[in-house]
Order: sequence, then structure tokens, then C-alpha cells
Amino acid sequence: MAIQNLHNKFRYLLNPSNPNSIVSQTPQLYISLACLPKNIVSLIPTSAIFFNFNHFHSKTASIPLYSLISSTGYSPSLVNLRWFKPYCHGGFQSLSTSSSIVSTSSTPLAENSWIRNHDVDGIRWNASPKQVSDLVEMIRKGENDLESKLDSFNVSLSVASIIQVFGVLNCEKVSALRFFDWIRSSQPNLRGNYDICSLVIDNCGRLNDFEAMLCILNEFRQRGIRLTQKAFGFLSVLILTKPLIMDSVRQVVIVLNEVGGSCGVSGIRSLIEMFSVLGSFEMAKYVIQITEKKVSYYNIIIKEKCRRSDFIGARAILDEMWRVGCVPRVNTYNYVLGNLCKNEESSEANELLKEMQEKNCPPDDLTFEILVCQSCKLCKLDYAIKLLDGMVSRGLEPRLTTHATIVKAYFYSKRYEEAYNYVVYSSVKHKCSSNTIYSLLLSLHQKKGNLVTALSILSEMTKKGLRPNSAVYRRLLKKSSDARQQNSARNLENGFSSLSSHSAIKEG
Repeated sequence: MAIQNLHNKFRYLLNPSNPNSIVSQTPQLYISLACLPKNIVSLIPTSAIFFNFNHFHSKTASIPLYSLISSTGYSPSLVNLRWFKPYCHGGFQSLSTSSSIVSTSSTPLAENSWIRNHDVDGIRWNASPKQVSDLVEMIRKGENDLESKLDSFNVSLSVASIIQVFGVLNCEKVSALRFFDWIRSSQPNLRGNYDICSLVIDNCGRLNDFEAMLCILNEFRQRGIRLTQKAFGFLSVLILTKPLIMDSVRQVVIVLNEVGGSCGVSGIRSLIEMFSVLGSFEMAKYVIQITEKKVSYYNIIIKEKCRRSDFIGARAILDEMWRVGCVPRVNTYNYVLGNLCKNEESSEANELLKEMQEKNCPPDDLTFEILVCQSCKLCKLDYAIKLLDGMVSRGLEPRLTTHATIVKAYFYSKRYEEAYNYVVYSSVKHKCSSNTIYSLLLSLHQKKGNLVTALSILSEMTKKGLRPNSAVYRRLLKKSSDARQQNSARNLENGFSSLSSHSAIKEG
């Protein structure tokens, strides 16, 4: 009986025809939905929630319905209904609370005809799937007043919806130029979207309209637009017809070369990437053949070969690069070497390293790091140290990540003394990394629970004038205080303070 009375009160207060109702008297509604039972929430009409949209961005007044919900025993938790936002494809989010999600309607509100046809302070709700379908049909017809009809929908299309529209138009070979112009004019924030701009190029390609493609690309070049693989979807459907696709690729390359700039370069790269991802490596190499034999272009193919664990194929591309006079750089070898080590292809990695030396492509600091990481992974720490010595003898400075790899390898092998000795030695030999590797060892001991050792290392750092990582220092200070090591903590704090003062004086 009490619930029924509550139902009746709720209906009365939310009835728009009632002159004393909340809906009639307030520009915006805050309802304590979180504190209402679901059977009450289900009675809230959609019109009560979405009334008077023109005030959605005005200053609001909180109206807790204390008298209505006092019998429920829940504490009020106000939910601002202006937080309703549209889904990407036209649905609306349910009301969310900290404890549950309460849906006010089982029907997507975007299908509501009133909401669909109204502006909210100039903000148009996202199109529903039905509206997207209607848009496609309207574009297919290509009527003279297409733009005004598109405007009449008065909806905002998400990027996903626009891509969906392009997908249908491109597959059906229907011109999307007017739709593209309308998008740029109605939603200027999407003018620079690389995927949308690329899809209109794909549309031109499917219609064999290279003149329009050239015109649009010239505009893109001026605006710094970069093309993605989506620009060349029309070529992927021709892969099985070799003479036809080679002719089409040649025409596209001519256009991209004529356009030039970042747009032309990104177009060539995306073209090679697309063919590589599709596994059509011969076409990817054909693009390089008719454009320019650049290391960066070959690297795209090598990257995809390695992703497929086709290391024989990757080595073949390296051989081809040498054969055509496109000398691979050390970063090309490093990429293949890294993937070989990652896949535990040690013998092949050694052969590749030997090839680098024979072909006068000396390893760099990253090459050594790859080899050191592999040695540590195989628990060959002595060999890792030999690699490091060989690196230093070549005049190369180890990267911080290389030092970190060795310290961690010693530590996780429970060779704590060797980890400490390495840190001490490296801090003298490579002063630029002293703070970092000391702080790393400090952190490892602190996380392991070796509090006494960590405090000893921290004390040593401060005596050497090294500043520990602040986060590690704070954690250790807290741990030492919690562990009743107040004297140690106080001494460390004083040492760190004096170190900070000294640093400040030096900087001054």
C-alpha cells in the first residue's frame, strides 16, 4: 500500500499537466535516482527526464525529493541528468551511479522523434543506425537539393558513422564527394581527420576519377593531411588481377609524386604498408621500384616479415637492398636482430651480427643492448659483461636501459653482491648513470623487503653526493619509520636535506 502511494505521488510530481509539478516549474531536473527502488525508477517518463533541453547548460538548482523518498530509508544521492551523452551510434547512456546502472527506458532514446529532430543549444545528437541508413539512401539518389536534405536531418555524425557511410558508398562505387564536402562544412572539427580524408581518396579511386583525386590531394597537401592505408582500399580488390593492379598502382604513384609534400610521402608509405599487411610483398616492392629505393620503404616490408616470423624473408629483403645499392642502416639490422632474439633464434642472430661486421655496418649502442638483453634472458651474465666491455672498447656509452637490464638480471638471480658491485663500478665508469642505477638497486631491495640493505645503499648514495629517485626515497623513508628505524630515517632525512641544500647552492 505504501509503495502504491509512493507511485501515485511520483506520477503527480512528474506530470507536466500538473501546474505544481517539478517538470512545469523548473528549467532543469536533478532526481535522486540512486536512492529509489528500481520499480519506482521505471515509472519516470522519458519526457520528464528530457524536458526543456534549452536550459541544459544553464546554472542548475538541486531539487532533492526528500518528502517523496523519506520512506525508502535511502540517503539521497543526486544524479545530474545533464550528464546524459549520446552513444557513438545513436543510443543514449543509462543513468550511472556509484553502485549500479539504472536504465530509464528499454528503447534507445535516439529513436524518439522529438529528440531526433531538435537542436540542443546548437549541439546535434548523434545519428541513429536508421538515420545513417537513410543518409546513405539519400546520397545514392544524388538529388539536386542533397545538401539541404542532409541538413534537415539535423544530426551529428560520429567518425564511426561517417566511416560506415563511406564503406557502403565506396563498395557500391557511389560518389561521396558531395557528402565529404557536407561533412567538412557541417562538422568542421573533422576536417583534419586522416581516416575520413583517406576514405574520400579511396572513393575517387573506385570511380577511376584520378583528376578529382589530384585536386583533393593538392588541397590536403596545403593543409598537412597525411594519408592512411584506408586511402587505397580500391587497389586491394584488384590484387588477383596483376596487369590491372599494376596499371592502377602506377596511376596512383604518378598522382602522389605530382602532389608531393607530406601528403605524397605519407601516401607512398601507406601504399607500401597496405600491400605488406595484405601479404602482397611483390606489389609493395613494385611501389618502391617505381618510386624510390629508400631504406625507410624497405624497412616497412622487413617489419611485416618479422611480424609474421618470416626471418628468411626478412634476410632476403636485406640481401636485395644490398643488391640494388640501397645500403641498410644499423637500425634495419637492429629490428631484425631484436625479433630474432625475441623468438630465441640465437644462431640466426649470431649470423646476422657477423654479416653486419663483414659489410661494414658497425653495431651501435642499441645493437649491444639487444645482445645483452638476450644474454641476460638466457642467464649468461658473464657473456653479457663481455659484450658490455666490447661495447665500451668501441667508444660506445651503454644506455641506461642496458645498465638496468644487467642490474635486474643479477638481482633476480639472487646474486645481490654482484648487482651491488656492478652498480658501484658503473657509477665510477659511467657517471651519467650513477643516480639512476643506484636508485634502481635501492628500489629492488626496498620492494624485496631488504630494508637494512636498502638503507645502507641510500646512506652510501648521500655520502657520495648522489640524489636518489624521490619516489623511492619517500617510500623507503616511510618503510623505515613504520619499522621503528626512526634513527636511521632521521639521519637519512638530514642527509638528504643537506644534499638538497648543497644542490641548490650549486645551482644558484
